Amino acid sequence: MNITFLFKKVLSVLLMPLSLGLILAVIGLVFLYKNSYKKAKIFLTISFMWITIISYVPFSNMLIKPLETTYKKLELKNVPKDTKYILLLGGDMENRAWEALRIYNYLPNAKIITSGYEGRGNIPEAIKTAKILEEIGIPKYHIIIHDKPKDTKEEAIKTKNILGKQSFILVTSSYHMPRAVILFKKEGLNPIPAPTDLKIKDRDKVISIPNGNYLKRTEQAWHEYIGLLWSKLRGQI
Repeated sequence: MNITFLFKKVLSVLLMPLSLGLILAVIGLVFLYKNSYKKAKIFLTISFMWITIISYVPFSNMLIKPLETTYKKLELKNVPKDTKYILLLGGDMENRAWEALRIYNYLPNAKIITSGYEGRGNIPEAIKTAKILEEIGIPKYHIIIHDKPKDTKEEAIKTKNILGKQSFILVTSSYHMPRAVILFKKEGLNPIPAPTDLKIKDRDKVISIPNGNYLKRTEQAWHEYIGLLWSKLRGQI
């Protein structure tokens, strides 16, 4: 595995909000076992408060809203009829794939490009998604599989080799769309954003109990900001 890619993955895990909270807790426990009670109280209190905050809906929504509202939902009437490709970043048949299918039904002659490497599994996400698309009736010759790219930057390079400057529909989660568009345009590509999988819900309330769903939302937004910073530092954007 590429050492840079591995380093990026490890670093991103360590810098995640929950990881930071747990690191603070571990430091607090170390001081506790060393009988440094004052320092232990400080670190354990900060850890508890931090994990509570990142699991609270106002905080998670504050982080993810700027990302989700950058691009609006793609209206079919605005989709050029001559568009020939729909790029579906990642799998996720429960969310993103439905948007790709919605657009495909409007552009029945278009091809769907599935993406996603194997990650921790044995079968690449791109292949899994392609098989499901075939099972629900999408002709095999209308599906192109990108199972080698490991991240959005590599996906942009792969797509450029196939499509060049040809416009295409880019389907991904709303919070990931800003970074994806920047990376694709940096490669000279012309994506038409089709954001989906909105995380902020109308039922979200300010007065609520912190829970895992909001924590996950915080981590998704945090991951994007780290990704943007990483791309900036490497001169990718």
